[in-house]
Amino acid sequence: MTARPAAVVREAWASALSQPIASVVTVLVVVGMVLTVMLTTGRTVGAEQRVLGSIDDAGTRTIQVRAETGAGLTSDVLDRIATIEGIEWAAAFSSAVDATNAAVPDGTRVPVRLAYGAHLSRLGIPATSPLPGDLAYASPQALEQLGLPDIAGSITTTTGTNYAMAGSLTTPDFLTGFEPVVLAPQPDAAGDETVNVLLVIADRPDLVTPVSNAVFSVLAVDDPTKISVQTSQALADLRAIVQTQLGTFSRGLVLVTLAVTGVLVAVILYALVMMRRKDFGRRRALGATRGLIIGLLLTQTTLLTVAGVVAGLAVSAIALAATGDPFPGLAFTAALAILTISTAAIASLLPAAVASTREPIRELRVP
Repeated sequence: MTARPAAVVREAWASALSQPIASVVTVLVVVGMVLTVMLTTGRTVGAEQRVLGSIDDAGTRTIQVRAETGAGLTSDVLDRIATIEGIEWAAAFSSAVDATNAAVPDGTRVPVRLAYGAHLSRLGIPATSPLPGDLAYASPQALEQLGLPDIAGSITTTTGTNYAMAGSLTTPDFLTGFEPVVLAPQPDAAGDETVNVLLVIADRPDLVTPVSNAVFSVLAVDDPTKISVQTSQALADLRAIVQTQLGTFSRGLVLVTLAVTGVLVAVILYALVMMRRKDFGRRRALGATRGLIIGLLLTQTTLLTVAGVVAGLAVSAIALAATGDPFPGLAFTAALAILTISTAAIASLLPAAVASTREPIRELRVP
């Protein structure tokens, strides 16, 4: 006897409803397992992501190249490093020149740097400029010191160059050491302009060392002794240690919880099989194949597990929100759901196999 998948699902659901106690116990076991993992390992993973996020905010992927006067580092270095894989963002800056509010010549002096690069939009600088080379952008701190909180006015450098203030900068973590920041983008640079700082952001923390080595190899400077390279490798190593230690604890706890859940599901389903021996005997006598019996039990277990996972995740989300703990994220949640369903299905294989091997005549004689 064969059955369509939809018919098997309907029959499995009807069978689950006909055994309310066993079904409820199975769902509660799954809910308990999901709650246990989410409120322990899930909380740990959420904390891990928060810690790693804090470390990343400190600049685990930053490579800073500083060139002293006479080193010979020029803006065309950006063209050379563009061929290096593993770089997320890069920009070059000239040495700082003091500037004041053009309307207040004796006001507070703030350093201004020329900025080179095709991706300065990350800092809040538009990709195109109506006045290339004549506009400046400043961080909120710099605007406050210049007396231009409304971004209306201009600045004058000590060399006599004027820049109209065009907007406010978004200052990422890797630029906080330059505060107060005022940048004058140079979109029409020829490539031979002298730069004193090159900032490179690697795609991942583990790429900091190879990327920094590659960048150093294409600097093409006149005097390498006047070049210094600062990386965040120490922070990247710390990040790897934190991730490894927290990850090891999380995986061990999840495996133990899944094993316990699998055993409990197997015990419940085996008990259910023993109680329904006559039902399985009738099905076999009517022509049901062993594969169909196994499919019915696996489908029933999967349906109950899915219901338990959904309920467990919902309760877990409410509990984590109530305690102010971070949610572990979609990837962890999806992995937990898949592992739970898979574990329950695997655990049900043995009871399902036992049910399918029962002889119809023998089972129908059971009083």
